[in-house]
Amino acid sequence: MTAQLLNITGLLLGGLGLFLLAVGMMTDGLRLAAGASLRHILATWTNSTWRGLSAGVLMTAIVQSSSAVIVATIGFVNAGLLSMRQTLGILYGANIGTSMTGWLVAVVGFKFNIQAVALPMIGIGMLIRLFRKSEGRLSSLALALVGFGLFFVGIDILKSAFEGIVSGFDVSTIEVQGLYAIFVFFLVGIVMTLLTQSSSAAIAITITAAASGILPLYSATAMVIGAIIGTSSTSLLTTIGATANAKRVAWAQVILNTTTACVAFVILPLLVFLMEKLSFRFNLELSVGIQLALFHTAFNIFGVLCFLPFNNKLAGFLENRFKSLEAHPTQPKYLDSAIALSPTLAINALVLELKEIAERVRTLPQADFTTTTVPARFMAERLRIITDLSKQVSDFIVVVEQHALSEDTSKQLVLLLRIDEYLLTCAQSINTIYHHYQRSDTTKLGSFKFDINLYKDSILTNTDFLTTPDHDSLQIQVKKDHDTVKNKLLNLGSSGQISFDTMVEVLDILREQLHMAQQWLKAMNSLYQVESQTQSPDQADNPDISDDETIYDHNP
Repeated sequence: MTAQLLNITGLLLGGLGLFLLAVGMMTDGLRLAAGASLRHILATWTNSTWRGLSAGVLMTAIVQSSSAVIVATIGFVNAGLLSMRQTLGILYGANIGTSMTGWLVAVVGFKFNIQAVALPMIGIGMLIRLFRKSEGRLSSLALALVGFGLFFVGIDILKSAFEGIVSGFDVSTIEVQGLYAIFVFFLVGIVMTLLTQSSSAAIAITITAAASGILPLYSATAMVIGAIIGTSSTSLLTTIGATANAKRVAWAQVILNTTTACVAFVILPLLVFLMEKLSFRFNLELSVGIQLALFHTAFNIFGVLCFLPFNNKLAGFLENRFKSLEAHPTQPKYLDSAIALSPTLAINALVLELKEIAERVRTLPQADFTTTTVPARFMAERLRIITDLSKQVSDFIVVVEQHALSEDTSKQLVLLLRIDEYLLTCAQSINTIYHHYQRSDTTKLGSFKFDINLYKDSILTNTDFLTTPDHDSLQIQVKKDHDTVKNKLLNLGSSGQISFDTMVEVLDILREQLHMAQQWLKAMNSLYQVESQTQSPDQADNPDISDDETIYDHNP
């Protein structure tokens, strides 16, 4: 008996482990193979709630993970490319799309010879991976193929484990009845989802256990409902330290899933009754697995239909939440821990965040020879905010680098890290210039003060620095402007119009201004390069996004 128990336990753990590994491989492989297609769907298929719903169903079916779709959605919401109304449509579709896993388990997992289907998938997939060393679409599809094979192997092992439980133990002795049973198995579904961090795993285990005869239909349906609630719990856990938009998306999923679960409890007897009547009416013999997959799909669709009439009200409610996070100056607008798992989305978010930092650098209060300077504490606070944001950007890049699968992505991340360094150096140079001005005696500079101010202002206000690809000529122009002002200063010093000490102080200012200008141009040039490399359909095909958008007119 002990040996049998250990054998069944081992089968359960091994089957579950293989299943979770398989789901991860399928999701990663299909997501990478789809590439920019998912972003294209998000950008072009979501201009209405119904189209967003269709996109959510399609994308979840493609990547076999509602979490991956939600992460991508968060990235687009953070970038200002999707409104909350559009996002809700995608969430509705993702909820319906999650039922695909249940259908795979119920139909393929029990209707086909697993050995004949799964093992060739694993073998072919690994052979492609073996001979295709470089990461590309074919290699990613091969990874997904291996994942599909392991998916069915895991289901087969779980089925064997549950059949062993049925044959070796009297499960009727632990059966609970009535509403108490429904509540107990509902809690079991929640706990299983929390432990596996996957509602797909919980639902697959439930369908397999019910098909093996361990669970009656009502108990299994309660576990499926519990798995949906458990997904909401995992969504909330991912919002710790997340952006305001990520929290809104997570709470939208919580509201949707919780309401759907409540509706499912109410209509549970009706749905079971209808399935029995329909199978009798059309002379269909629906297996328990098919009935559970059908139930999961039906109550998800019904829940979405309940929400659609109130879509705009729910969007407005969520948009008014978490305002304090957006108002905090050191809170990044676009960086989110969930997006770090997808390097492509993370790079887009980093570009937008660096543009925000660039705008902060550009508008730093700069001391001026001709106007009253701002208090030093105000300058220090603004510099502290930029420094804090810069550190968060660099830390985020390090995290993304761990998930980068291609050499091109790694190169882009290195370039983004350099941009972050350029902007921080630029801010520090402005701070140095500020303190130089504070210490300088400007009473004898006369009209030359205006020359210095004009040169300084031309650096950060010249929009050519941001929109032209010819940054080499701009570098030459900046150096030429610097030399012109410097020569005029040296002539003033040599003719005795200003003192030697004043000339040296102003030369220090001009040198720091040149350094600041060079760092600024390097940052803008690198940003231009990254945006050119990552130009995607979300900008090319979305009429709401201008192709020549700059940090001056960006309004997320």
